[in-house]
Amino acid sequence: MKYALGIDVGSSSVKVAVVEVDSGKLRATAQYPKTEMSMITEKKSWAEQDPEMWWEAYLKGLEEVGKEKGILANVTHIGISYQMHGLVCVNEKQQVLRPSIIWCDSRAVEIGDQAFKEIGSTFCLGCLLNSPGNFTASKLKWVKENEPEIYKQIHKIMLPGDYIAMKLSGKISTTISGLSEGVFWDFEHQEVSNQIMKQFGFDHDLIPEYYPSFSEHAVISDEIAHELGLNPEVKITYKAGDQPNNALSLNVMEPGEIAATAGTSGVVYGVVDALFVDERQRVNSFAHVNYSTDQQRIGVLLCINGVGISNAWVKRNFGFKDYEEMNNEAESLDAGSEGLFFFPFGNGAERMLGNKNIEASIEGLNYNIHSRAHIARAVQEGIAFAFAYGMEAFKENNIELTTIRAGRANMFLSDLFAQTVSDLMVIPIELYNTDGAIGAARGALIGGRVLDQKQAFSNLQREKTYQPTSRSSYLDIYKEWKDKLTNKLKNNI
Repeated sequence: MKYALGIDVGSSSVKVAVVEVDSGKLRATAQYPKTEMSMITEKKSWAEQDPEMWWEAYLKGLEEVGKEKGILANVTHIGISYQMHGLVCVNEKQQVLRPSIIWCDSRAVEIGDQAFKEIGSTFCLGCLLNSPGNFTASKLKWVKENEPEIYKQIHKIMLPGDYIAMKLSGKISTTISGLSEGVFWDFEHQEVSNQIMKQFGFDHDLIPEYYPSFSEHAVISDEIAHELGLNPEVKITYKAGDQPNNALSLNVMEPGEIAATAGTSGVVYGVVDALFVDERQRVNSFAHVNYSTDQQRIGVLLCINGVGISNAWVKRNFGFKDYEEMNNEAESLDAGSEGLFFFPFGNGAERMLGNKNIEASIEGLNYNIHSRAHIARAVQEGIAFAFAYGMEAFKENNIELTTIRAGRANMFLSDLFAQTVSDLMVIPIELYNTDGAIGAARGALIGGRVLDQKQAFSNLQREKTYQPTSRSSYLDIYKEWKDKLTNKLKNNI
């Protein structure tokens, strides 16, 4: 039996999955660490992680899935998914020069905003599909301005998944999709943006060679093959950011299909077949995993930073033994949490709020009424309200929402959360037996031309569906929540 290995590098943990080459069926899966990985937060709105921590977590996960004799030696293809927008800098010896500035770090917002003003909206939105914002290019400019001695040593920059691929193979490369998520890609001219490189004063040599997501990126090194017990001919044949990959894992590849996830952050991701721009930049557009110069497939991404991290904060600080206990207590109460409102915006600047960082807050707390169950319910309702608020940008841009697909994991394990989102948006939500690591493994089989798309997803099964119900009380509660949010945004100058 031959196998494909999928790696999903998140900011909370690294997941590893093994699927059978012939069928795409899951054989083994592991996650490490079991608790959330730490972040380095030296200043307010900063968020960094040591890339070596991702590698060590991957090794632990690989060790776990490889307990069954013969699995690792028979892996033929590897696919890698990773947290988007992170910046990894290495020197000529492939040594990491500083911790990775990760997706929820907000330090580069002003740099991106200034570049948007200077370059102009016509070019940015017409060619890049986005403002430079707080994306990878702007983060690199921050390093150039604030850490010039480190910047001088940079040989190549890369994304978190590119780093894992480098560790496996010794080769540095990236993808067109990855360049677009960093706002380095010019969609109009189909190349790395000369305008962005000139604006920020970057040398083109900093950008690795790039490939489509589905392609042969590298072969693992003999040294790593021997060290990890892998076949020395294993090929890395797929790389993608976590949200395009989440869509792939749910077989969301064509226009009109919608995927969602609710891990540390929450995302709704829709595929369109034309270059798409939201003038207000509440949602962002990137090259999807099946994008090519001949076939435009653009992923429109709504991101809410403070989703699973908000839920984890409640569990950690209010004495719940597990999420099941927390969900049960929350579901024992009526909608609205007896006047308690939660705003889940405490994990950096929120793109859907105009890159404002209004921080998380609780309103209406009454010591004589509210218990930890009210907190648990208010947080889940507040996160669902944030999803609904963000998805209004899809509707305003005429992106039809008919069905949302999600993996049965993270916050979608909560009936309260999933049903509330379904009710607010009046659309069904379908949950499937997949995750990012499984998707990456199946992506590797597609990229290696071992299986076609239909074959790779033949074992994808729908496990549960939430149909919208008539709950008019939520509409009034949501309206009040939106009014409070509007006031917060007005007061956040």
